[in-house]
Amino acid sequence: MTVRVLIAEDQALVRAGLKGIVGTASDLLVVGEAATGSAAVELAASTGPDVILMDIRMPGMDGLQATRLITASTAARVLVLTTFDLDEYVYAALRGGASGFLLKDTPPAELLTAIRVIAAGEALLGPSITRRLIDEFAARPQPMQSRASTRLPAITEREREVLLLVAEGLSNAEIAQRLHIEPGTAKTHVAHLLTKLDARDRVQLVILAFRAGLVSTA
Repeated sequence: MTVRVLIAEDQALVRAGLKGIVGTASDLLVVGEAATGSAAVELAASTGPDVILMDIRMPGMDGLQATRLITASTAARVLVLTTFDLDEYVYAALRGGASGFLLKDTPPAELLTAIRVIAAGEALLGPSITRRLIDEFAARPQPMQSRASTRLPAITEREREVLLLVAEGLSNAEIAQRLHIEPGTAKTHVAHLLTKLDARDRVQLVILAFRAGLVSTA
């Protein structure tokens, strides 16, 4: 299966570099390039990408607003390219529906892996920043009062165990090993959690777990 990729980055040189990196993988295909957020929204609707590499600071409509519009109207997953000094923007992107985060100085091979991972919805991205982002996001005094949080009591005890492990950033294979179950069973539990909690992906499951007080940030 070929993963369709849209690149949203206002700097032409960086955009060309990303396109060149993605182009080295036979299973990835660049279906469009956007220099602004508004162009990214239009191309997301017309080209049907699986993953969008999204810069945040772009002229006109920025990556935050573009992410909100894209995730609300398409099935595309947004991978935000960021730096540590853009944490505040990343929190907003996460609330807006972004599925993953990656540092801009990530090695090419890791970028390619990240695209594949996020396309599959398998795990959180950017291990060097994920825990920091989630901890900070969860620690903010913004109690969740959403439909998803009210459904937490509806999950089974096994699903609660799986949710806690997802919140630790474990993959399906790692969850299976920890709970002594088959990887396919772990994948099924995660799928049930996504449905029951009305979550778009694993990132949202992590947020729900922290917001519901199931996981301590200490």
